[in-house]
Amino acid sequence: MSKHAEPARLTVPAIRARKGGEKLVCLTAYTAPMAGLLDPHADLLLVGDSVGMVVHGLPNTVGVTLDMMILHGQAVMRGVRHAVVVVDMPFGTYEAGPAAAYPAAVRLMQETGCHAVKLEACAGIGETTAFLVQRGIPVMGHVGLRPQAAMVEGGFRAKGRTEAERMRVLDEARAMDAAGAFAIVVEGVTGDLAGEVTRAVGAPTIGIGASPDCDGQILVTDDMLGLFERVPRFVRRYADLRGIIGPAVAAYAEDVRAGRFPAPAEQYGVKPG
Repeated sequence: MSKHAEPARLTVPAIRARKGGEKLVCLTAYTAPMAGLLDPHADLLLVGDSVGMVVHGLPNTVGVTLDMMILHGQAVMRGVRHAVVVVDMPFGTYEAGPAAAYPAAVRLMQETGCHAVKLEACAGIGETTAFLVQRGIPVMGHVGLRPQAAMVEGGFRAKGRTEAERMRVLDEARAMDAAGAFAIVVEGVTGDLAGEVTRAVGAPTIGIGASPDCDGQILVTDDMLGLFERVPRFVRRYADLRGIIGPAVAAYAEDVRAGRFPAPAEQYGVKPG
């Protein structure tokens, strides 16, 4: 292989095989350009329904539709050559059970070309997961803090601080694991519970606001890059793009108003002859 050769495309089985091995690097992506920048460094890119809040300015993920997820899934797939791409099943497309989940998941995969879908834990999630997996649809699970259930649970609140919550998270993780989920996102739980979930399931766990004991980590890319003024306490900012973009736009505006942009070098000249 030449030093310029593209890395091999990862697969769903390759992600599952990383259980207990090298940590999985995962990030969110919603557009083709960003997906292209993240792809060489990530094992898995999630087209999360967080797109509703991050890109569309919605107050939560409940308003995200299947059409929105398909649109962003298509964009991300155009920018990816290496990472496994997972697309979230939005609120209302799977909670009623296999009969509702299957056609929605088929449409997601057919129209985007993605490699898997993600479901948040809910009543009967084991049955729905098994139904999809048995019909050729790879499923990533999601337990702990469930953004799509924020309206019922009174907001975005960490889980695992009571025994009842701990048992619920563990039971849901085990159910999705037994049903064939190839990986499980563990969001917003106490550190010890994240470790317990990781040890309790055969699928690799992907932590977000959880613990380094998980088999991998995921962050909302826009949070990690510092595009928002406020971010959750579990986010580590690796850049301050908000601090770069603001001054850059201000400088552009000043140059336009002063007549300094465009300069002669930034204009088209007349061709000779």
